[in-house]
Amino acid sequence: MKKLYIETVGCQMNLLDSELVVAALRKEGYELTGQAADADTVLFNTCSVRQHAEDKIYSALGRLKEAKRSMPDKVIGVMGCMAQKDQKLIFSRAPFVDIVVGPGQLHQVPQLVREAREKPGQQRLEVSLGRTDGKVDDIKRSHESFDPLRDPTMRPTPFQAFVRIQIGCDKFCTYCIVPSVRGPEQSRPPSHILAEARQLASEGCKEICLLGQTVNSWRHTEDGRAWRFSDLLYALHEVEGIERLRFVTSYPRDMTDDVLEAVRDLPKCVKYLHVPAQHGSDEQLRRMKRGYTVAEYREMHDRAKRWMPDVAITSDFIVGFSGETEEDFQQTMDLVRECRFKNSFIFKYSERPGTKAANRLPDDVPEEVKRRRNNELLALQNEISEEDNHKFLGKRVEVLVEGPSKTAVRNLERADANAPLTGPLQLTGRTMCDRIVVFDGNPRQIGQTLSIAIYDVNLHTLFGAVVTEHVGPEVFTLAGV
Repeated sequence: MKKLYIETVGCQMNLLDSELVVAALRKEGYELTGQAADADTVLFNTCSVRQHAEDKIYSALGRLKEAKRSMPDKVIGVMGCMAQKDQKLIFSRAPFVDIVVGPGQLHQVPQLVREAREKPGQQRLEVSLGRTDGKVDDIKRSHESFDPLRDPTMRPTPFQAFVRIQIGCDKFCTYCIVPSVRGPEQSRPPSHILAEARQLASEGCKEICLLGQTVNSWRHTEDGRAWRFSDLLYALHEVEGIERLRFVTSYPRDMTDDVLEAVRDLPKCVKYLHVPAQHGSDEQLRRMKRGYTVAEYREMHDRAKRWMPDVAITSDFIVGFSGETEEDFQQTMDLVRECRFKNSFIFKYSERPGTKAANRLPDDVPEEVKRRRNNELLALQNEISEEDNHKFLGKRVEVLVEGPSKTAVRNLERADANAPLTGPLQLTGRTMCDRIVVFDGNPRQIGQTLSIAIYDVNLHTLFGAVVTEHVGPEVFTLAGV
Protein backbone atom coordinates (compact mmCIF):
# COMPACT_ATOMS: atom_id res chain seq x y z
CA MET A 1 0.00 0.00 0.00
CA LYS A 2 1.28 3.44 -0.95
CA LYS A 3 0.54 6.10 1.65
CA LEU A 4 -0.95 9.55 0.95
CA TYR A 5 -0.94 12.58 3.23
CA ILE A 6 -3.17 15.47 2.16
CA GLU A 7 -3.61 18.79 3.94
CA THR A 8 -6.44 21.12 2.95
CA VAL A 9 -6.88 24.80 3.75
CA GLY A 10 -9.60 27.18 2.61
CA CYS A 11 -13.23 26.87 1.66
CA GLN A 12 -15.73 24.06 1.09
CA MET A 13 -14.67 23.97 -2.57
CA ASN A 14 -11.21 22.88 -1.45
CA LEU A 15 -12.65 20.22 0.85
CA LEU A 16 -14.58 18.80 -2.09
CA ASP A 17 -11.55 19.00 -4.38
CA SER A 18 -9.52 17.04 -1.84
CA GLU A 19 -12.23 14.40 -1.63
CA LEU A 20 -12.13 13.93 -5.41
CA VAL A 21 -8.33 13.72 -5.49
CA VAL A 22 -8.26 11.17 -2.67
CA ALA A 23 -10.89 9.07 -4.45
CA ALA A 24 -8.79 9.08 -7.63
CA LEU A 25 -5.59 8.15 -5.79
CA ARG A 26 -7.30 5.34 -3.90
CA LYS A 27 -7.86 3.73 -7.30
CA GLU A 28 -4.07 3.90 -7.69
CA GLY A 29 -3.61 1.87 -4.49
CA TYR A 30 -3.10 4.66 -1.97
CA GLU A 31 -4.30 4.72 1.61
CA LEU A 32 -4.46 7.82 3.78
CA THR A 33 -2.07 8.53 6.61
CA GLY A 34 -2.26 11.31 9.17
CA GLN A 35 1.50 11.95 9.17
CA ALA A 36 3.44 13.56 6.33
CA ALA A 37 6.59 11.75 7.47
CA ASP A 38 4.96 8.35 6.79
CA ALA A 39 3.66 9.25 3.32
CA ASP A 40 5.01 8.31 -0.09
CA THR A 41 3.06 11.27 -1.51
CA VAL A 42 2.34 14.56 0.25
CA LEU A 43 -0.21 16.96 -1.22
CA PHE A 44 -1.24 20.44 -0.09
CA ASN A 45 -4.56 21.77 -1.35
CA THR A 46 -4.20 25.50 -1.02
CA CYS A 47 -6.12 28.76 -0.70
CA SER A 48 -5.18 32.27 -1.86
CA VAL A 49 -7.99 34.32 -0.36
CA ARG A 50 -5.79 35.52 2.54
CA GLN A 51 -2.05 35.81 3.03
CA HIS A 52 -2.17 33.75 6.21
CA ALA A 53 -3.37 30.68 4.27
CA GLU A 54 -0.44 30.95 1.86
CA ASP A 55 2.10 31.53 4.63
CA LYS A 56 0.85 28.40 6.35
CA ILE A 57 1.50 26.28 3.24
CA TYR A 58 4.97 27.67 2.60
CA SER A 59 5.86 27.00 6.25
CA ALA A 60 4.61 23.41 5.92
CA LEU A 61 6.64 22.96 2.75
CA GLY A 62 9.74 24.25 4.50
CA ARG A 63 9.38 21.56 7.14
CA LEU A 64 9.51 18.89 4.41
CA LYS A 65 12.86 19.95 2.99
CA GLU A 66 14.89 17.50 5.06
CA ALA A 67 12.33 14.72 4.58
CA LYS A 68 12.68 15.07 0.82
CA ARG A 69 16.47 14.97 1.12
CA SER A 70 16.38 11.72 3.12
CA MET A 71 13.59 10.22 0.96
CA PRO A 72 14.16 11.45 -2.61
CA ASP A 73 11.32 9.31 -3.97
CA LYS A 74 8.74 11.07 -1.73
CA VAL A 75 6.45 13.03 -4.09
CA ILE A 76 5.50 16.50 -2.87
CA GLY A 77 2.73 18.40 -4.62
CA VAL A 78 0.98 21.74 -4.29
CA MET A 79 -2.48 22.04 -5.79
CA GLY A 80 -5.40 24.43 -5.73
CA CYS A 81 -5.71 28.20 -5.82
CA MET A 82 -2.22 29.11 -4.61
CA ALA A 83 -0.80 26.76 -7.23
CA GLN A 84 -2.74 28.58 -9.95
CA LYS A 85 -1.66 32.00 -8.64
CA ASP A 86 2.01 31.40 -7.82
CA GLN A 87 2.83 28.68 -10.38
CA LYS A 88 6.64 28.60 -10.89
CA LEU A 89 7.16 30.80 -7.82
CA ILE A 90 6.42 27.70 -5.75
CA PHE A 91 9.32 25.86 -7.37
CA SER A 92 11.51 28.88 -6.70
CA ARG A 93 10.60 29.09 -3.01
CA ALA A 94 10.52 25.30 -2.50
CA PRO A 95 12.74 23.65 -5.16
CA PHE A 96 12.05 20.17 -3.77
CA VAL A 97 8.36 20.35 -4.78
CA ASP A 98 7.65 17.90 -7.62
CA ILE A 99 4.26 18.99 -8.97
CA VAL A 100 2.19 22.18 -9.01
CA VAL A 101 -1.44 21.69 -10.11
CA GLY A 102 -4.19 24.30 -10.48
CA PRO A 103 -7.80 23.63 -9.43
CA GLY A 104 -8.78 23.05 -13.06
CA GLN A 105 -6.29 20.19 -13.52
CA LEU A 106 -6.93 18.11 -10.43
CA HIS A 107 -8.06 15.17 -12.54
CA GLN A 108 -4.42 14.94 -13.71
CA VAL A 109 -3.02 14.45 -10.20
CA PRO A 110 -2.76 10.61 -10.31
CA GLN A 111 -0.89 10.75 -13.62
CA LEU A 112 1.41 13.54 -12.43
CA VAL A 113 2.22 11.64 -9.23
CA ARG A 114 3.07 8.52 -11.26
CA GLU A 115 5.32 10.51 -13.59
CA ALA A 116 7.05 12.24 -10.68
CA ARG A 117 7.86 8.89 -9.12
CA GLU A 118 8.97 7.30 -12.39
CA LYS A 119 11.08 10.28 -13.49
CA PRO A 120 12.32 12.04 -10.35
CA GLY A 121 13.85 15.48 -10.63
CA GLN A 122 11.53 16.69 -13.42
CA GLN A 123 9.20 19.29 -11.95
CA ARG A 124 5.71 19.35 -13.42
CA LEU A 125 3.45 22.40 -13.74
CA GLU A 126 -0.18 22.03 -14.83
CA VAL A 127 -2.35 25.14 -14.51
CA SER A 128 -5.24 26.80 -16.32
CA LEU A 129 -5.07 29.69 -18.76
CA GLY A 130 -5.25 33.17 -17.29
CA ARG A 131 -8.32 35.32 -17.85
CA THR A 132 -6.63 37.11 -20.79
CA ASP A 133 -4.56 34.24 -22.17
CA GLY A 134 -6.87 33.12 -24.97
CA LYS A 135 -10.40 32.81 -26.26
CA VAL A 136 -13.14 32.60 -23.65
CA ASP A 137 -14.10 29.02 -24.58
CA ASP A 138 -10.47 27.90 -24.37
CA ILE A 139 -10.06 29.55 -20.99
CA LYS A 140 -13.24 27.90 -19.70
CA ARG A 141 -12.13 24.47 -20.89
CA SER A 142 -8.80 24.89 -19.11
CA HIS A 143 -10.65 25.35 -15.81
CA GLU A 144 -13.03 22.39 -16.09
CA SER A 145 -12.46 19.72 -13.46
CA PHE A 146 -15.64 17.85 -12.61
CA ASP A 147 -14.84 14.33 -11.47
CA PRO A 148 -17.66 11.96 -10.44
CA LEU A 149 -15.38 9.92 -8.17
CA ARG A 150 -16.29 10.42 -4.51
CA ASP A 151 -14.70 9.25 -1.25
CA PRO A 152 -17.09 9.06 1.71
CA THR A 153 -14.19 8.96 4.19
CA MET A 154 -13.20 12.51 3.22
CA ARG A 155 -16.62 14.05 3.87
CA PRO A 156 -17.58 16.05 6.97
CA THR A 157 -19.65 13.03 7.99
CA PRO A 158 -20.81 9.91 6.08
CA PHE A 159 -24.29 11.47 5.94
CA GLN A 160 -23.30 14.85 4.47
CA ALA A 161 -21.65 15.74 1.17
CA PHE A 162 -20.75 18.72 -0.95
CA VAL A 163 -21.96 18.90 -4.55
CA ARG A 164 -20.34 21.43 -6.83
CA ILE A 165 -22.85 23.06 -9.17
CA GLN A 166 -20.70 25.93 -10.37
CA ILE A 167 -17.05 26.85 -10.80
CA GLY A 168 -15.37 30.20 -11.28
CA CYS A 169 -16.68 33.70 -10.84
CA ASP A 170 -17.36 36.70 -13.06
CA LYS A 171 -18.12 39.26 -10.34
CA PHE A 172 -14.52 40.61 -10.16
CA CYS A 173 -14.72 42.18 -6.71
CA THR A 174 -11.58 44.31 -6.47
CA TYR A 175 -10.23 42.54 -3.36
CA CYS A 176 -10.82 38.98 -4.58
CA ILE A 177 -8.40 36.61 -6.32
CA VAL A 178 -11.01 33.92 -7.05
CA PRO A 179 -11.87 35.00 -10.65
CA SER A 180 -8.17 34.69 -11.51
CA VAL A 181 -7.49 31.33 -9.89
CA ARG A 182 -10.86 29.62 -10.44
CA GLY A 183 -11.56 31.09 -13.89
CA PRO A 184 -14.78 32.16 -15.61
CA GLU A 185 -18.15 31.36 -14.06
CA GLN A 186 -19.50 28.07 -15.40
CA SER A 187 -22.67 26.28 -14.33
CA ARG A 188 -22.67 22.51 -14.26
CA PRO A 189 -25.43 20.71 -16.23
CA PRO A 190 -28.48 19.81 -14.10
CA SER A 191 -28.43 16.20 -15.31
CA HIS A 192 -24.90 15.78 -13.91
CA ILE A 193 -25.86 17.36 -10.59
CA LEU A 194 -28.95 15.19 -10.21
CA ALA A 195 -27.03 12.02 -11.10
CA GLU A 196 -24.43 12.83 -8.45
CA ALA A 197 -27.13 13.54 -5.86
CA ARG A 198 -28.75 10.16 -6.57
CA GLN A 199 -25.37 8.44 -6.26
CA LEU A 200 -24.75 10.12 -2.92
CA ALA A 201 -28.21 9.14 -1.69
CA SER A 202 -27.53 5.52 -2.66
CA GLU A 203 -24.39 5.67 -0.49
CA GLY A 204 -26.43 6.75 2.55
CA CYS A 205 -25.93 10.50 2.29
CA LYS A 206 -28.86 12.43 3.80
CA GLU A 207 -27.77 16.06 3.37
CA ILE A 208 -26.10 17.71 0.39
CA CYS A 209 -24.66 21.19 0.30
CA LEU A 210 -24.56 22.84 -3.12
CA LEU A 211 -21.35 24.77 -3.74
CA GLY A 212 -20.62 27.75 -5.95
CA GLN A 213 -18.70 30.99 -5.64
CA THR A 214 -22.08 32.70 -6.16
CA VAL A 215 -24.23 29.61 -5.99
CA ASN A 216 -27.61 31.29 -6.55
CA SER A 217 -26.28 32.74 -9.82
CA TRP A 218 -26.38 29.21 -11.29
CA ARG A 219 -28.15 29.03 -14.66
CA HIS A 220 -28.04 26.36 -17.34
CA THR A 221 -29.83 25.40 -20.56
CA GLU A 222 -30.01 21.68 -21.23
CA ASP A 223 -32.04 19.88 -23.89
CA GLY A 224 -33.78 23.12 -24.77
CA ARG A 225 -34.90 23.88 -21.22
CA ALA A 226 -33.66 26.96 -19.40
CA TRP A 227 -33.03 26.10 -15.75
CA ARG A 228 -32.96 28.62 -12.90
CA PHE A 229 -31.38 27.90 -9.53
CA SER A 230 -34.84 27.50 -8.01
CA ASP A 231 -35.67 24.86 -10.65
CA LEU A 232 -32.61 22.91 -9.57
CA LEU A 233 -33.74 23.04 -5.93
CA TYR A 234 -37.17 21.64 -6.85
CA ALA A 235 -35.56 18.82 -8.88
CA LEU A 236 -33.11 17.89 -6.11
CA HIS A 237 -35.95 17.90 -3.60
CA GLU A 238 -37.38 14.88 -5.41
CA VAL A 239 -34.24 12.75 -4.97
CA GLU A 240 -35.24 9.89 -2.71
CA GLY A 241 -33.05 9.50 0.37
CA ILE A 242 -31.89 13.10 0.53
CA GLU A 243 -33.45 14.71 3.62
CA ARG A 244 -31.81 18.14 3.62
CA LEU A 245 -30.65 20.63 0.99
CA ARG A 246 -28.43 23.62 1.71
CA PHE A 247 -26.31 25.91 -0.44
CA VAL A 248 -23.42 28.40 -0.14
CA THR A 249 -22.35 31.08 -1.00
CA SER A 250 -25.15 33.36 -2.29
CA TYR A 251 -24.83 36.70 -4.06
CA PRO A 252 -27.21 39.42 -2.78
CA ARG A 253 -28.51 40.61 -6.16
CA ASP A 254 -29.36 37.06 -7.24
CA MET A 255 -31.49 36.30 -4.17
CA THR A 256 -34.66 36.48 -6.25
CA ASP A 257 -38.21 35.76 -5.14
CA ASP A 258 -38.29 32.38 -6.88
CA VAL A 259 -35.26 31.25 -4.85
CA LEU A 260 -36.81 32.44 -1.58
CA GLU A 261 -40.08 30.76 -2.51
CA ALA A 262 -38.29 27.44 -3.11
CA VAL A 263 -36.42 27.63 0.20
CA ARG A 264 -39.65 28.51 2.01
CA ASP A 265 -41.89 25.89 0.39
CA LEU A 266 -39.58 22.89 0.04
CA PRO A 267 -39.49 20.94 3.32
CA LYS A 268 -36.01 19.59 2.63
CA CYS A 269 -34.48 23.05 2.14
CA VAL A 270 -32.62 24.25 5.21
CA LYS A 271 -33.94 27.65 6.28
CA TYR A 272 -30.50 29.19 6.17
CA LEU A 273 -28.93 31.68 3.76
CA HIS A 274 -25.31 32.74 3.66
CA VAL A 275 -25.33 36.08 1.82
CA PRO A 276 -22.15 38.14 2.31
CA ALA A 277 -22.68 41.89 2.64
CA GLN A 278 -18.93 42.63 3.00
CA HIS A 279 -19.54 46.21 4.17
CA GLY A 280 -22.13 48.70 5.41
CA SER A 281 -20.81 51.71 3.49
CA ASP A 282 -21.85 52.48 -0.09
CA GLU A 283 -18.46 54.06 -0.75
CA GLN A 284 -16.67 50.93 0.41
CA LEU A 285 -19.00 48.68 -1.61
CA ARG A 286 -18.26 50.82 -4.67
CA ARG A 287 -14.50 50.52 -4.11
CA MET A 288 -14.93 46.78 -3.61
CA LYS A 289 -17.01 46.63 -6.83
CA ARG A 290 -19.69 44.54 -5.14
CA GLY A 291 -22.43 45.61 -7.54
CA TYR A 292 -25.12 46.67 -5.02
CA THR A 293 -25.80 49.37 -2.47
CA VAL A 294 -26.42 49.01 1.25
CA ALA A 295 -30.08 49.88 0.62
CA GLU A 296 -30.33 47.05 -1.92
CA TYR A 297 -28.77 44.61 0.53
CA ARG A 298 -31.19 45.71 3.24
CA GLU A 299 -34.12 45.23 0.84
CA MET A 300 -32.93 41.70 0.03
CA HIS A 301 -32.48 40.90 3.73
CA ASP A 302 -35.89 42.31 4.68
CA ARG A 303 -37.57 40.46 1.80
CA ALA A 304 -36.04 37.17 2.93
CA LYS A 305 -37.32 37.79 6.46
CA ARG A 306 -40.81 38.58 5.15
CA TRP A 307 -40.88 35.35 3.15
CA MET A 308 -39.42 33.33 6.06
CA PRO A 309 -39.50 35.10 9.46
CA ASP A 310 -37.42 32.36 11.10
CA VAL A 311 -34.77 32.07 8.38
CA ALA A 312 -31.17 32.25 9.63
CA ILE A 313 -29.01 34.62 7.61
CA THR A 314 -25.24 34.84 7.91
CA SER A 315 -22.79 37.22 6.32
CA ASP A 316 -19.14 38.02 5.58
CA PHE A 317 -17.45 41.35 6.36
CA ILE A 318 -14.08 42.88 5.53
CA VAL A 319 -12.68 45.54 7.82
CA GLY A 320 -9.79 47.83 6.95
CA PHE A 321 -10.29 47.83 3.18
CA SER A 322 -8.67 50.64 1.22
CA GLY A 323 -9.83 54.09 2.35
CA GLU A 324 -12.13 52.80 5.10
CA THR A 325 -12.89 55.68 7.46
CA GLU A 326 -14.22 55.43 10.98
CA GLU A 327 -17.59 56.58 9.64
CA ASP A 328 -17.53 53.76 7.05
CA PHE A 329 -16.78 51.24 9.78
CA GLN A 330 -19.60 52.52 12.00
CA GLN A 331 -21.99 52.03 9.08
CA THR A 332 -20.98 48.36 9.04
CA MET A 333 -21.67 48.18 12.78
CA ASP A 334 -25.10 49.73 12.12
CA LEU A 335 -25.89 47.16 9.41
CA VAL A 336 -25.00 44.28 11.73
CA ARG A 337 -27.13 45.75 14.53
CA GLU A 338 -30.06 46.10 12.15
CA CYS A 339 -29.85 42.74 10.37
CA ARG A 340 -28.90 40.69 13.43
CA PHE A 341 -27.11 37.98 11.49
CA LYS A 342 -26.98 34.51 13.00
CA ASN A 343 -23.22 34.85 12.72
CA SER A 344 -20.71 36.64 10.54
CA PHE A 345 -17.30 35.72 9.22
CA ILE A 346 -15.16 38.80 9.80
CA PHE A 347 -11.79 39.36 8.17
CA LYS A 348 -9.14 42.02 8.23
CA TYR A 349 -8.37 43.14 4.67
CA SER A 350 -5.43 41.22 3.21
CA GLU A 351 -4.09 42.66 -0.03
CA ARG A 352 -3.80 39.95 -2.67
CA PRO A 353 -1.31 40.40 -5.53
CA GLY A 354 -3.04 40.21 -8.88
CA THR A 355 -6.31 41.77 -7.75
CA LYS A 356 -7.56 45.15 -8.94
CA ALA A 357 -7.34 46.50 -5.39
CA ALA A 358 -3.67 45.58 -5.13
CA ASN A 359 -2.97 47.29 -8.46
CA ARG A 360 -5.12 50.40 -8.01
CA LEU A 361 -6.02 51.01 -4.37
CA PRO A 362 -3.65 51.65 -1.46
CA ASP A 363 -3.70 49.35 1.55
CA ASP A 364 -3.78 52.43 3.75
CA VAL A 365 -5.55 51.39 6.96
CA PRO A 366 -2.98 50.75 9.71
CA GLU A 367 -2.79 47.20 11.04
CA GLU A 368 -3.65 48.26 14.59
CA VAL A 369 -6.81 49.98 13.29
CA LYS A 370 -7.79 46.87 11.33
CA ARG A 371 -7.30 44.76 14.43
CA ARG A 372 -9.36 47.08 16.61
CA ARG A 373 -12.23 47.26 14.13
CA ASN A 374 -12.16 43.49 13.66
CA ASN A 375 -12.45 42.97 17.41
CA GLU A 376 -15.25 45.53 17.81
CA LEU A 377 -17.32 44.03 15.00
CA LEU A 378 -16.72 40.50 16.27
CA ALA A 379 -17.78 41.51 19.80
CA LEU A 380 -21.00 43.03 18.45
CA GLN A 381 -21.80 39.96 16.35
CA ASN A 382 -21.06 37.63 19.28
CA GLU A 383 -23.43 39.61 21.49
CA ILE A 384 -26.21 39.34 18.89
CA SER A 385 -25.59 35.64 18.31
CA GLU A 386 -25.82 34.80 22.00
CA GLU A 387 -28.93 36.94 22.51
CA ASP A 388 -30.72 35.31 19.60
CA ASN A 389 -29.72 31.82 20.71
CA HIS A 390 -31.58 32.44 23.98
CA LYS A 391 -34.83 32.46 21.99
CA PHE A 392 -34.44 28.69 21.61
CA LEU A 393 -34.55 27.96 25.34
CA GLY A 394 -37.39 25.58 26.10
CA LYS A 395 -38.09 24.87 22.43
CA ARG A 396 -37.85 21.69 20.39
CA VAL A 397 -35.63 21.54 17.33
CA GLU A 398 -35.10 18.85 14.70
CA VAL A 399 -31.43 17.86 14.54
CA LEU A 400 -29.58 15.76 11.96
CA VAL A 401 -27.03 13.97 14.15
CA GLU A 402 -23.57 14.35 12.64
CA GLY A 403 -21.42 12.47 15.16
CA PRO A 404 -19.51 12.91 18.42
CA SER A 405 -19.08 16.48 19.65
CA LYS A 406 -15.63 18.10 19.71
CA THR A 407 -15.40 17.37 23.42
CA ALA A 408 -16.30 13.72 22.84
CA VAL A 409 -13.76 13.44 20.01
CA ARG A 410 -11.00 14.77 22.28
CA ASN A 411 -11.99 12.28 24.98
CA LEU A 412 -12.03 9.43 22.47
CA GLU A 413 -8.59 10.41 21.20
CA ARG A 414 -7.23 10.16 24.73
CA ALA A 415 -8.84 6.73 25.07
CA ASP A 416 -8.36 3.69 22.84
CA ALA A 417 -8.81 4.99 19.28
CA ASN A 418 -9.56 1.48 18.04
CA ALA A 419 -12.29 0.78 20.56
CA PRO A 420 -15.83 0.65 19.12
CA LEU A 421 -18.24 3.46 20.01
CA THR A 422 -20.56 2.14 22.71
CA GLY A 423 -22.60 3.52 25.60
CA PRO A 424 -23.52 7.15 26.32
CA LEU A 425 -21.80 9.70 24.10
CA GLN A 426 -22.01 13.45 23.65
CA LEU A 427 -23.27 14.04 20.12
CA THR A 428 -23.65 17.08 17.87
CA GLY A 429 -25.78 18.05 14.90
CA ARG A 430 -27.49 20.99 13.24
CA THR A 431 -31.02 22.32 13.17
CA MET A 432 -32.96 23.24 10.04
CA CYS A 433 -31.79 26.83 10.63
CA ASP A 434 -28.14 25.74 10.83
CA ARG A 435 -27.62 26.06 14.58
CA ILE A 436 -25.24 23.67 16.29
CA VAL A 437 -26.81 21.46 18.97
CA VAL A 438 -24.95 19.32 21.52
CA PHE A 439 -26.70 16.61 23.53
CA ASP A 440 -26.09 13.27 25.20
CA GLY A 441 -27.03 10.24 23.17
CA ASN A 442 -25.58 7.02 21.87
CA PRO A 443 -23.66 5.99 18.75
CA ARG A 444 -26.59 4.34 16.97
CA GLN A 445 -28.30 7.74 16.75
CA ILE A 446 -25.59 9.13 14.45
CA GLY A 447 -27.17 9.84 11.06
CA GLN A 448 -30.71 10.04 12.46
CA THR A 449 -32.89 13.14 12.68
CA LEU A 450 -33.98 13.59 16.29
CA SER A 451 -36.22 15.96 18.20
CA ILE A 452 -34.14 17.80 20.80
CA ALA A 453 -35.41 19.99 23.65
CA ILE A 454 -33.11 22.94 24.33
CA TYR A 455 -32.28 23.68 27.98
CA ASP A 456 -29.15 25.88 27.67
CA VAL A 457 -27.31 28.01 25.12
CA ASN A 458 -24.11 29.92 24.64
CA LEU A 459 -22.63 32.05 21.89
CA HIS A 460 -22.14 29.25 19.35
CA THR A 461 -24.11 26.27 20.63
CA LEU A 462 -27.51 25.06 21.79
CA PHE A 463 -27.52 22.35 24.47
CA GLY A 464 -30.40 19.94 24.69
CA ALA A 465 -31.81 16.53 25.45
CA VAL A 466 -33.42 13.93 23.23
CA VAL A 467 -37.21 14.01 23.41
CA THR A 468 -38.61 10.56 24.09
CA GLU A 469 -42.31 10.17 23.36
CA HIS A 470 -44.45 8.15 25.76
CA VAL A 471 -48.17 7.56 26.04
CA GLY A 472 -48.06 9.60 29.24
CA PRO A 473 -46.25 12.90 29.87
CA GLU A 474 -43.36 13.93 27.68
CA VAL A 475 -39.95 12.89 29.02
CA PHE A 476 -36.52 14.37 28.20
CA THR A 477 -33.72 11.88 28.46
CA LEU A 478 -30.08 12.87 28.61
CA ALA A 479 -28.95 9.37 27.76
CA GLY A 480 -30.75 9.38 24.43
CA VAL A 481 -32.11 5.90 24.93
